[in-house]
This record gives sequence, C-alpha cells and structure tokens, in this order.
Amino acid sequence: MKLIDSHAHLSDLAEVGKVVERAKRVGISAIIAVGANLRTCRSTLALSEDFPKYVYPALGIHPTEWYTEDVEESLRFVEERVGNCVAVGEIGLDYWDRESRKSEAVQEKQREIYVRQLRIARENGKPVSIHGRGAWSDALNLAKEEDIEKAVFHWYSGPLDVLIELLDSGYFISATPAAEFSRDHRAALAKAPLEKILIETDSPVSYHGAPSEPADLVRTLRALAELKEVSIKEAARMTTLNSEKFFDLS
Repeated sequence: MKLIDSHAHLSDLAEVGKVVERAKRVGISAIIAVGANLRTCRSTLALSEDFPKYVYPALGIHPTEWYTEDVEESLRFVEERVGNCVAVGEIGLDYWDRESRKSEAVQEKQREIYVRQLRIARENGKPVSIHGRGAWSDALNLAKEEDIEKAVFHWYSGPLDVLIELLDSGYFISATPAAEFSRDHRAALAKAPLEKILIETDSPVSYHGAPSEPADLVRTLRALAELKEVSIKEAARMTTLNSEKFFDLS
C-alpha cells in the first residue's frame, strides 16, 4: 500500500530523519512539505534537498504568517524558487484569525497576498494548496477569477454549497485526521467524490493528543475509507493516484 501525505509542515518537526523513517514504515512514498513564511520556506527547500524524490517542496506565505514579515522579500523568495516546487502553498485566506476579525484592512491585505501568489502559480503552471478558514467563498472566487486550473482546498470544512461549486470548478479537497471527529469536515468528505480527495496530516497539528507527523496519515486513510464505505486499500489507491496527478509526481 502506497500513500502520499499531501500537506505537512515538515520544517516544524524535530528529528526529521526519524520522522521520515517512521513515515516510510507505514507505506508513505512521498511527503509534500509546505512553507508558511520565509523561514519555513527556506527550511522546506533544504529538507527537499536532504530527502530527494521523497520530500517535495511547496512554497507559500500563509494568510496569518505575514504580520511580522517583510512581505515583498517573502513573495520574491517564493517567485524566484517556484520552479523547484511541486505547488505554491500554503496560501489563502483566514477570516477567523484574531487579527483578521479585528480589521477589514487585514482581510484586504490577506486577499492581496493571496492573489499575488495565485498569479505566481498560474504564470509558472503550478497547482496551489489553499487555506480558506472562515473565508471559503472568497478563497474559491479569487482562485476562479485568477484562472487557477489546479487547486486543493486543504482541510475543507466549509459550507456544502461552496463545496459543490469548488468541485464543479475541477478543484480538490483534502482530508486530515480530523475526519475522525469533525462534523463539518466529515460532511464535506462524505459529499465529495473520492476522485476529488487527497489525504494529509497537516503535521504537526495536534488531533486530541500529541503533535502529529506524516506517519499519522494512516488515521486519515482509515477515517476516509469508513466515510466513503470503501476498503482501506481502495482509499489508498485512489488518493495516491489523485496526489500523483495533482502534483505531477513521477
């Protein structure tokens, strides 16, 4: 059984060599490591060099990670190195973040940074990994307006009407270990066809326990197979195929 963790903040984990060993033992054949700010983008690229053809980098500025950053330097870093990446991410909008809740200006800045990164992705033929917490509709509409062909809405837990529009636009969603317990996340995964779902851990996010790591992808897989009423083997086969095509892995 072959699995791909389509979204992990690998640079935020300690002893990455041991993390990779444990991931390989449970059948993970590739990890898409995502950046969130300038520091983690640099670390993510370095990890992809340490683990070639296993750790694949995605670079991006997260919607809540730019407040203390030099935004222009960060965006320039992403743009100059996008050719070395399999995606632009993690990018998007987050209207539930504390700073965003307090200020429409912060939301507008999020949209500006998001659109600029969508354009980097489009101009370089890269897919995008989108964070849309509390801003699902705006995140979708802006991706469509920028003519993004390939997008995955990571850990989708938004409204089902937006989900239907998202799927009709040809986009994907991803499942995390929260598929075990999150009502909204489970509802979205139940609605979406398996052919439009990737699996991930969003490591090192904690799911009612210790911080997660890519080896916890088996939790996502089991929960998704149960929801879709398919075998674990079939859920693994389809989600791996989806990720291979989405990220153009060879």
